Amino acid sequence: MAADQNPTSSAAPEQPPQKPVSSKDAKKKKDEKKDDDLSEEDLELKQKLELYVERVQDTDPGVQKLALESMRQEIRSATSSMTSVPKPLKFLRPHYGTLKTFYEQMPDSDLKKLLADILSVLALTMSLEGERESLKFRLLGSDGDIGSWGHEYVRNLAGEIAQEFQKRQYEDMPIDALMELVQQIVAFHMKHNAEPEAVDLLMEVEDLDLLVEHVDNSNYKRACLYLTSSASYLPSPDDVLALDIAYTIYIKFDDLASALRIALHLDNTQYVKQVYASTDDILLKKQFSYIIARHGLPLEIDEEIAADENDREALQDIVNNTRLSEGYLALARDIEVMEPKSPEDIYKVHLIDGRASASSSLDSARQNLAATFVNAFVNAGFGQDKLMTATAESSTGGSSGSWLFKNKEHGKASAAASLGMIHLWDVDSGLSQIDKYLHSTDNHVVAGALLGVGIVNCGIKNDCDPALALLIDFLDREDTTIRIGAILGLGIAYAGTHKDELKVRLSNILGDPKTSLEVLVFAAISLGLVFVGSCNEEIAQSIIFALMDRSDAELGDALTRLLPVALGLLYLGKQDSVEATAEVSKTFNEKIKKYCDVTLMSLAYAGTGNVLKVQKLLGICSHHLEKGETHQGPAVLGIALIAMAEELGTEMAVRSLERLLQYGEQNIRRAVPLALGILCISNPKVTVMDTLSRLSHDADSEVSMAAIIALGLIGAGTNNARIAGMLRNLSSYYYKEAGHLFCVRIAQGLVHLGKGLLTLSPYHSDRFLLCPMALAGLVTVLHACLDMKSIILGKYHYMLYALVLAMQPRMLMTVDEDLKPLSVPVRVGQAVDVVGQAGRPKTITGFQTHSTPVLLAAGERAELATEKYIPSTSVLEGYVILKENPEYHEDH
Repeated sequence: MAADQNPTSSAAPEQPPQKPVSSKDAKKKKDEKKDDDLSEEDLELKQKLELYVERVQDTDPGVQKLALESMRQEIRSATSSMTSVPKPLKFLRPHYGTLKTFYEQMPDSDLKKLLADILSVLALTMSLEGERESLKFRLLGSDGDIGSWGHEYVRNLAGEIAQEFQKRQYEDMPIDALMELVQQIVAFHMKHNAEPEAVDLLMEVEDLDLLVEHVDNSNYKRACLYLTSSASYLPSPDDVLALDIAYTIYIKFDDLASALRIALHLDNTQYVKQVYASTDDILLKKQFSYIIARHGLPLEIDEEIAADENDREALQDIVNNTRLSEGYLALARDIEVMEPKSPEDIYKVHLIDGRASASSSLDSARQNLAATFVNAFVNAGFGQDKLMTATAESSTGGSSGSWLFKNKEHGKASAAASLGMIHLWDVDSGLSQIDKYLHSTDNHVVAGALLGVGIVNCGIKNDCDPALALLIDFLDREDTTIRIGAILGLGIAYAGTHKDELKVRLSNILGDPKTSLEVLVFAAISLGLVFVGSCNEEIAQSIIFALMDRSDAELGDALTRLLPVALGLLYLGKQDSVEATAEVSKTFNEKIKKYCDVTLMSLAYAGTGNVLKVQKLLGICSHHLEKGETHQGPAVLGIALIAMAEELGTEMAVRSLERLLQYGEQNIRRAVPLALGILCISNPKVTVMDTLSRLSHDADSEVSMAAIIALGLIGAGTNNARIAGMLRNLSSYYYKEAGHLFCVRIAQGLVHLGKGLLTLSPYHSDRFLLCPMALAGLVTVLHACLDMKSIILGKYHYMLYALVLAMQPRMLMTVDEDLKPLSVPVRVGQAVDVVGQAGRPKTITGFQTHSTPVLLAAGERAELATEKYIPSTSVLEGYVILKENPEYHEDH
């Protein structure tokens, strides 16, 4: 600074004192007072800057240059902190116009560029909204390092570039100069831990590919986390693009487990194979296989994925999920819940005041049916219970048979099928237990056994296809019950596998004019489950023809409404691919046209969080209709299915559903509890619980039944004490109403699902991946519940078994390199959203340390509490393979 001041004193000694005086005369009195308030340093700075402004307009280039350099120096030294407007900018504000006018008159030279740089920074506080002067002068200025002017300046430039880019695109102007600036800004942001801002800018200028070359080892995780999280808020096709870039970056930095998750999210088998091909580490490949098995992707392990035959077999075994039962039982032993429970242990009648004893005389067959379901849900996957498999206690050993025959007609079907649920995932022992019922003389028992075979095989793939071999011969029996059992069994066993044999056999049933309505509907639903999300045109065609051929009377039947659901399942979560089919559905009979349209839309956008579709469905719900219109029910469910994609959407949807309860028609109110049930499935939020508790005493019986089932859904597998208490009270409140009591029992069974070890949530991997089979099972059951009386309380109660598709152990099981369980300490706590936060924030809060295997509740996350092992995936859920950390030394 001394050098700067020397020429001042020698060149014009009288000027500094006069300058402020002359400007003061021009200003108003108010400013005079302001000047007196300034401290001496500020006054000196102000005078100095005003002097520079005058010098810049000097005719001598040397003086100009010196003044510009000094001004730049002042501004730069002040922009480093951005808590308030920096002093130099404040004092230069009145001279912005003067400098601008002088700039226009300057001849082109380096000095002109220097002045442009300074004007660009001054424009930060001075330029009018929408003028984008900061950017204008920046482009005219020198190509110096923009970061040296400070963060705020760079941030402002980025905002102006976004606006300018849109304008230039609109007017077809060249954008090369802008893109060069973008390069600089992105590099600056990535260096200074502002990855979200870099990503935002690149999204604005539609050039996300640039990101790949700017990320490095230190910041790629944060950049990708931001990309994947923002994908759920981006419109299509931008969301896919963002995920694609994240995938590329993960592959580039060898974070393959994360790349695999994105490949599954995009439903791109090509990418999945590429992830496998990117590594030779067989342990990593096994970890990938566990993730794929949990997601339910039918993957054939071929030469490309693993060269060695033994490796191929080992990987295929994991993908086929054959170990699931073993791990689940190990978890149960560890938590000490192997003891079978009877329905009475769940009802806890002794905790209810007096009235309950009267209820036992009521409709005992229905009570027994309810007990069958409760027993199946509670002991799911444990391989033993007190009703169906218990043999030792009775003297003759015939007790399992006797429970079966305590049910009437179609009740026997559900009872026989419950064996499948009890032996869930354990194919060998399950089939040997069920086998004896396949040869029964009672058709209902055979049908139930067939369904049971399907349930045992749910989610487990097997090279010799036992389910297909057993069930395929029963498809063409005379008896409709047996046919339905076999059809639904196949649908559940092969959900999501896209098996061609089934396409042929089941499509034939659809196309056969002699097929009865109920068989037809179940064939369609099974096709929907097996080919979920496949967008298969042929199957869509055959379901559409089946719908068109129905008579008016048949269209009025409650079951017929499941045909559009079957059609929708083919497009589950596939967004625009449904357009063509939706167009065709507009030509349907008036009775089913709107129902079909709404159902197709809500399923095609399920789990996408698409706000526009939610608005459209809310619009449909706002109409007041005459009697007999039913399509608002699916619209309400659709809102929940679309909005459940992310937390924010869920909260908004819960609030919108509150409004619908207050102002909606009856058929809307009947669907609201079910919608709340799917929004918070296996995640009992207190607010939702209270709403459902209120609705469970509603005057409309359909509403109250739906609310009771929904209480079961939100508490599914959580053993939530508060919900269990509510349901006990409801069981004594509705002790005279058989239908309600049945619903209460089902809900009680769901709350204690798998003794609290299972979840129904279709989301996994930190709520990032949505399992299509699980969602398909839930959707089918919810749509069946839209008409409780004729389906669930009628003779199709076995539809409830479709929930098995969504059942998954909510466990974290750590295994060593030989895939044997390995107990290590882990911290389990509430997951914290750390997207875009600075530094290395904690990802969980309020944690407790347990040793694995552990249970993870909704919204919980786990991290290893030891450095002895390294997990082979960043998300600790399900099976996680641990490798020993070579750098770990135990401190003695």
